[in-house]
Amino acid sequence: MVRYKWWYKHGFLASTGYCFDIGKSTRQALEKFSRRQQILKTTFHLRTEIEVDRLSFQQVKHIPKFDVNCSQPNVAGNGALMRLAPVPLYFFRNPELAVELSGQSARLTHGSQKAIDACRYYGALIVAALRGERKEQLLNNKFYSSHRAWFGPRGLCKDVRRVAFGSYKKPGGYEMGIRSRGYVIDALEAALWAFWSDQNSFQNGVLAAVNLGDDTDTTAAIYGQLAGAYYGRANILPDWLEQLYASDFITCISDWLYYLGQKNSLAVKIHNDIFYRASKKLQQKYLLGTISIYDGMSDQVVPRRINETRNADRRLHIRRSRHPTWISNGGL
Repeated sequence: MVRYKWWYKHGFLASTGYCFDIGKSTRQALEKFSRRQQILKTTFHLRTEIEVDRLSFQQVKHIPKFDVNCSQPNVAGNGALMRLAPVPLYFFRNPELAVELSGQSARLTHGSQKAIDACRYYGALIVAALRGERKEQLLNNKFYSSHRAWFGPRGLCKDVRRVAFGSYKKPGGYEMGIRSRGYVIDALEAALWAFWSDQNSFQNGVLAAVNLGDDTDTTAAIYGQLAGAYYGRANILPDWLEQLYASDFITCISDWLYYLGQKNSLAVKIHNDIFYRASKKLQQKYLLGTISIYDGMSDQVVPRRINETRNADRRLHIRRSRHPTWISNGGL
């Protein structure tokens, strides 16, 4: 939420250097979050907004009356769905966790169960695409039931299930009722219609999403998350990639998402493996050897540092922030 606030107030990572458009629900949630941060300023006896922003989630999660989820329970816009991709990209090696956290990511600004479940379902589709499932499997009306274990004990709400069962499969598109509007169910349906009808072309899908009209950029962004995971970078037009703002920086962040997700997944696997071996009372020397193997693996895949990308291409002009801690420090 701190970084969302920076984007809203200061243009953090915005391609124009400022926030030129924001949904009503997201804006209201961020303004509520800013007000709630006053609780932290008082509790921790801090003087400036920067000091408050530096607090970690671990420091504030038990503070009374402070809740990082800042949405009303009936907010069902599409804003959470359009920003979803980093969550399943990071956690795709653990589908159950990826689906759960996809839903939690929506709660920050969009509290309706429809918005939460739309993110859970779409997160599951992105995970499945990254794990190599075919397009026919992703679009199968039985995808939800065949991956039911990923969703845990709480199933999808009725409106999202209807989309999962194929409500978007309308050859006529707009003429048959597909709409690109701010309501999350409409946006989910429109993006999946574009993916279903794109004739295996990322370009076709983006153009189809945009040409639906209404909330065009959001629908295209939602489509691009799943289509990008499925088709991959190699199937995006080179001309489009060349015009992408801060492309080297985005590539670096993507490298880090992959690397940190892999490291997190390996850590869980090795922790469980060590626990199992320890329970069998194997020698400590063997256990230490297992740990050292893991450390060696993690050292081999470190990508470029973020700061190095700023000099990698002199054509890029990433806006210098007024917030000196944006890249180096954590936050909520």
